[in-house]
Amino acid sequence: MSKRYMCPVCGFTGLQELPYNQENLPSYEICPCCGFEFGFDGDNNQDTFATFRKLWIDRGAQWFKPDLKPKYWDRKEQLNNLNKNNFETD
Repeated sequence: MSKRYMCPVCGFTGLQELPYNQENLPSYEICPCCGFEFGFDGDNNQDTFATFRKLWIDRGAQWFKPDLKPKYWDRKEQLNNLNKNNFETD
């Protein structure tokens, strides 16, 4: 199984790359859940992530790529991933 990474905006744990590497360079990957593009939509900054997260939630927390939405997706459970503060998953 390949390593997956968590989106610091919405808590999705299926990113292919670390959003920002050790040198703080962005991956430019787009989160299929919230649609945030690392390096385009903002910096590696908690304020940027929180602002985009609020906007995403206020707009109904719709999946950016709905065809990739898990069948039993739970927004609250996914957002709880952010409390774990672990951006690498197996």
